[in-house]
Parts: sequence; structure tokens; C-alpha cells
Amino acid sequence: MITPLVVGEFLAGNVPVVDVRSPGEFRQGHIPGAHNLPLFDNAERAVVGTLYKQQGRDQAVLEGLRIVGPKLAGIVETCQGLAPDGHIRVHCWRGGERSGSVAWLLDKAGFARVDVLRGGYKAFRNLVLESFNSPPPLKVLGGYTGTGKTETLDLLRAQGEQVIDLEGLAHHKGSSFGALGELPQPSTEHFENLLWKAVQDLSRARPTWVEDESLMIGRVRIPGPFFEAMRRSTLYFADMPIEERADRLVVDYGRFPKEELAEAVRRIEKRLGPQHCKAALEALEQGDLRTVALVTLHYYDKAYRRGLEGRDPGQVVRIPAAAHDLRGLAARLAAHVTDPAPHP
Repeated sequence: MITPLVVGEFLAGNVPVVDVRSPGEFRQGHIPGAHNLPLFDNAERAVVGTLYKQQGRDQAVLEGLRIVGPKLAGIVETCQGLAPDGHIRVHCWRGGERSGSVAWLLDKAGFARVDVLRGGYKAFRNLVLESFNSPPPLKVLGGYTGTGKTETLDLLRAQGEQVIDLEGLAHHKGSSFGALGELPQPSTEHFENLLWKAVQDLSRARPTWVEDESLMIGRVRIPGPFFEAMRRSTLYFADMPIEERADRLVVDYGRFPKEELAEAVRRIEKRLGPQHCKAALEALEQGDLRTVALVTLHYYDKAYRRGLEGRDPGQVVRIPAAAHDLRGLAARLAAHVTDPAPHP
């Protein structure tokens, strides 16, 4: 049985989702958790698309059949492995030829139920973008570079708080050094999809913690309405001495090759200034990572202060922080959520 579903119905439940678009389309963005089972690879899709434009639908369909024919048994076998109970969901870009063809094939192959997404992935994207117009209640954890904000968020989560790790979703820590040790970044489109999924898994009856970020995390852009909600929310500024932060950075980044660290320093040369950049590179060459950290922290602290000045002072809560007691910092932050009165 083939059942067309609107996007809300399609996403409900725990039914395997198969995305039959090309690998390139899937890589650009997809429904989180979906399995890519492309009818055409990237080159084949280009051939069929060109035929459609130049010779019309009939010729494109014939060429598509020639390409897909040898793949049909494999498609059925893969879907049987994904959905042993015979219930599976299929979509393409607009909910047209590709998903319709695969749904027909699976129905003929004996699947009990094949759901097809009306409007395809495009309908899902419309849902994602619309959702950011109603962001959840947020609490923002701020602090200068090296404060241990990501680790503190992990501790907040362990204490039962709701947390979205924006840098984790973006595979980037936000600074010139932020790509070190990370997987390749997703596209902004797929970052939005991942953020949408993270929000769906939360209760809106409780606040959600996020880290204070710029609009861009590496090459990924935070959705405008979500970013504006972050800027309107209370900022809890973890105030840690620069010396302790420098020590943390030495531990966090000292394991990376000198060449990668030097490249990260050079990327901010114009903002550091030639003298400071030279001093940092010389210290790096000598293995003096703490000096490198202190030089770069002075730049990042200055940049962060400028961003802090753009906030409503009444929305900024400063909380003392120590590198050796992030667990205590997380406990104080959680206490502020349930009791916003000042705490020692």
C-alpha cells in the first residue's frame, strides 16, 4: 500500500526514511536520520536533467529507466534490510518521479506500507525554516575564549539541564583554531536541519542552554531568528582569569601539529597586528605554547568585549569561574535558572 503523507505525518514515529536523491543533493542537506539510496549518482542525474531540458520528459524518462534498471534488485534488498517489518518511508526533492517510482517498486516487491512525502524534501525544508520563527526559551552561556564553555554545557546536561551544542552541530569551535581536530563542517542548510532536530527533541516548558556564538560558526551560519533569540536572552558570563584560560588552551590545543597552529595564527594576522603575530609565531617555534595562548587571547578578549557591549547590561549576569571547578560553575548556572536571584 502506498500512502502519501504531509510532512508532519511523515516525520512522526520511528519508521525508516529513504532519501532517493543523488549523493550531492543528500550531502547538501537531508532529513536527519534518513538513509541515502540514490536512483541516480551525481553524473547520472546531470545526464537525465540535461535530456529533460533539451529533448523533453519522455526521453529523460527512457534514459532514467536504462540507468535505474540494473539497480532495482539492490534497492529492494537494501530497503528490506532497513525495514524488516515492511513499513518504510520514501522521498525525493519534490515528491515526484523519483520517490513515486521507488514507492511503486517497493509496493510491487511486497512491502506492507510505503509512505511518500508530499512535496518531498522541499516541504521538509519549508518546515525547518518556518520553525526558527518560534525559537525555544534560551539561556546563553558566555565567557572569554578558553573558559571551558563546551565542557560546562556537558556538565549542565549531566545535571539534567537541556542543552544544544551549536559548535558540536557545526563541527567547529568558532575561532581561527576552531576546525582543528573536527570533522568537515556540514553545509549551512544541513546545520539548520540538525538544529531543527535538536530543538524538536526538547521540552519548550523548560529553558535550553546554548553557548554564546557569533552569527557564523566557521563557515556555517546560525539561522537569523534563532540568533536574534540568543541575543535577546539572558547571557550568563563565566568570568575566568586569563592565566587560567591560557593554561586550558595549552592543554586543549597543544596536541596539534605546530604547522596547523601556525596556520591558525596567520589567519588572524591582520587582526592581531604584525608584531603580535610575529611574537606568537616565534613563541610557537620555541614550544612556548602559553605565550601563544596569551597573545591570541588578548585579541579574542577584545573582540568578545565589543560583542558584549552590544547587549543590554540588564541581560548579562556575571558569574565567577575557575578552571579547576567547572562542575561548581555548572551547578551555579543551574541554580540561576531555577532561582534568578543573585548567588555568591
